[in-house]
Amino acid sequence: MQKHILIVDDDEDLSYIITDLLENYGYQVSGARDKEEAFSMLSQHKIHLILLDINLPDSTGFELCQELRKVSTVPIIFASARTDEADRITGFDIGGDDYLPKPYSMKELLSRVNALIRRTYRFQEEEKTITFGEVMVHTTSRIVQKKGETVSLSLKEFDLLACLCSHKNQAVSKEKLMTEVWGPYSITEPSTLTVHIRWLREKIENDPADPQYIKTVYKVGYMLEVPE
Repeated sequence: MQKHILIVDDDEDLSYIITDLLENYGYQVSGARDKEEAFSMLSQHKIHLILLDINLPDSTGFELCQELRKVSTVPIIFASARTDEADRITGFDIGGDDYLPKPYSMKELLSRVNALIRRTYRFQEEEKTITFGEVMVHTTSRIVQKKGETVSLSLKEFDLLACLCSHKNQAVSKEKLMTEVWGPYSITEPSTLTVHIRWLREKIENDPADPQYIKTVYKVGYMLEVPE
């Protein structure tokens, strides 16, 4: 399935260059100049990734991201000339998946887009269902159920669980989990991973304080322990 990318940026020349690059690599690309156009596009099309500038004519990329995160987990890459650490941290804290400071090379942009698309939709071609206890993880539809009820997970929580599922009964290092889930270029603290593991346990485990499945592996990382 061809992936559809939305560029939200009022720099039409830059958007044209990026569109040409991404289309040459097989992506479908649409553009929006401001928040209003972006939400109009999102209501009309299935968007798989958003490349989002922070400074928009009618709003900010931060505001758009916050509103979008109330209803969607579509991957978002912030691309902005604002390079302060505070802006990068804000971008991640409100739900952004990557932050690319301008000016950037087209090669790096393509690499980050490919990596985020791959991490988010890597199970798209073949449905896999992993079951442990009362939990079922549907990797293609990105649905998790417990006792037949859907469990609401954020994009990162699902990606983290899917990564553990793909290495079930194996210890996965913290470094590998952070690279797989947040990407090789992201500035992610180990405490962020710890918090997401805690949230996952609260949603998956019957007793989060004494987890049956998502186990801590001392001095290594974590493991999804699934009885064979």
